[in-house]
Amino acid sequence: MSLLRTAGILLSGLGLAMLLLANGLDRFRLQARTLKLDNPYHQQAVLQAAAAGGVLEKTYGSSFSFVPALREVLAQAAVWLEKEARGPLPEDVKAGTVRMGSWQQKNYLLSITAAAAFGPVRDSPWLFFSLSIGLLVLGGILCFLPMFGPFPHGINDHTYHTSLSRGLQWGLRTGMLSLSVTGLLAYGVVYMQDEWTWPLITAGLLMLIIGLVLWPERRFGSKGARSASPRTSGWLGVVAGLLLIAFYVLLYWAPQHIGAWVAMVDPLSRMISGMPASHWFFYGLLYTLGVLVMGVRMLAKYWHNRYQVYRTLSVMFFQTAFAFLIPEILVRLQQPYYDFKNIWPLNYTFFFDYNLKYLLSSGGLGVFMLVWGIVLTVIGVPVLTYFFGKRWYCSWVCGCGGLAETVGDPWRHLSDKSLRAWRVERWLIHGVLVFAVVMTAAVLYTYFTGEAEVFYLASADLRNWYGFFIGSSFAGVIGTGFYPLMGNRTWCRFGCPLAAYLGLVQRFKSRFRITVNGGQCISCGNCSTYCEMGIDVRHYAQRGQDIVRSSCVGCGICSAVCPRGVLRLENLKGDVNRRAEETRVIQLKDSDWALIEL
Repeated sequence: MSLLRTAGILLSGLGLAMLLLANGLDRFRLQARTLKLDNPYHQQAVLQAAAAGGVLEKTYGSSFSFVPALREVLAQAAVWLEKEARGPLPEDVKAGTVRMGSWQQKNYLLSITAAAAFGPVRDSPWLFFSLSIGLLVLGGILCFLPMFGPFPHGINDHTYHTSLSRGLQWGLRTGMLSLSVTGLLAYGVVYMQDEWTWPLITAGLLMLIIGLVLWPERRFGSKGARSASPRTSGWLGVVAGLLLIAFYVLLYWAPQHIGAWVAMVDPLSRMISGMPASHWFFYGLLYTLGVLVMGVRMLAKYWHNRYQVYRTLSVMFFQTAFAFLIPEILVRLQQPYYDFKNIWPLNYTFFFDYNLKYLLSSGGLGVFMLVWGIVLTVIGVPVLTYFFGKRWYCSWVCGCGGLAETVGDPWRHLSDKSLRAWRVERWLIHGVLVFAVVMTAAVLYTYFTGEAEVFYLASADLRNWYGFFIGSSFAGVIGTGFYPLMGNRTWCRFGCPLAAYLGLVQRFKSRFRITVNGGQCISCGNCSTYCEMGIDVRHYAQRGQDIVRSSCVGCGICSAVCPRGVLRLENLKGDVNRRAEETRVIQLKDSDWALIEL
């Protein structure tokens, strides 16, 4: 191990330790002078409830002790405001203005916690930013610089054998996934205001999908599917997965507990957008830096492969410019926040009523954004996929794919290659696509008609549950948190509705395919082992059959790791309707050779 790599590991470890430590250094005190709520009724009620409960001017050692007390204050304030709203009010004041809804309490929980915080991180944000995120970035780059050398690094980097990237056995992996889904269902009941209707419906749909997948296969007693992971579990990978899961849970549902991280990036947010930082700005920055730093690793690893170099540079550019900088700059110019590369149904909020009203009321640029999003969905996706396959988006543009290809690359070999996983994949991802279409149709129906329900289904409930289970739980907690446990494309493979849409076009009407020179295949298995989408590429290569799978994202890694040049990514126009020919390699058994010799 070189000196640079050793220094990089030490700096990265120090930066991560400082990042975790920084979130526990500040203290919290609710004061009248720092409480700034836009609603004067809410402001007064919160201060009165805080004084009555002994919370006002009291110092708390952490957000985990302050937030429960603040919840009680907000709940009590909401009760008082409800009584006030039912009494006589001034003529120009409506009852809705006085009431404090549950969604307002959630927003106040975040803003008041941030306003009540004080301590070293708030006093010196640049210092803690440099000692945490700065050291993480510097350490990562130092780790990967030695990989650039006169000889290509390639795939033979012992990733398969390290404790960080080694996978889990089927039983433990299934157990962790089951516990996560069960926990999210249970938390959803609490998070969505104890409404049991939709959790029960969701649980029923999950049971139906599982039944439809398992019943035809009749393998309830199977010990599991073939996987690339060795028998010994990688404890370091498990720890990394748990950290990612915990981070996403806090980010989506308890951002008040990561206020110090938000505070340390606040000066940077004000420089770029002119606005104070939010937890989403912190996440976007961390996301982008992760793609950039781990993108350096990808460049070093595949420096000998021009396709991989261009593809990595592309996802680094689109994430930095289109997903992070341009939307923030638009805010500074008092224009709508908009990611021009985010496409429905991945951008599931695009057709929500508040977004449509916001874009239509934002002038010419807002109308252009609306038209751009519709044209990209209806025309851009099928046309570009016809010519280039889904790789034009999933492997060159998409931020989710960019994170998977860079940050998630060390775990790409953990994707399950079994037929059972393929069956589950097809049911889940197309089920999510159907859910997204139904939800969007319901939202548009209520937007144009003004009605609140569609066939006795409240579109608001559909929207909320889709956002909770798909937008947050699946895409974030499981989709990214399970990188070290189930491979780096868990979301792209099993849940992304846009990937399903692109895949349908690619499977039935696209020039793209992976052509195979089956006569050169030596059955080494590199292609299957490192396919992040769980495709058993070797099976096709041995048969000499071109690979046409709706899940293939055209990353080209299978071609890059093939020692014989068997696989090639192609965009051919001659046989669009006949791309996956039957077996072109004749397999001869020993008995067949005996007959030939005779």
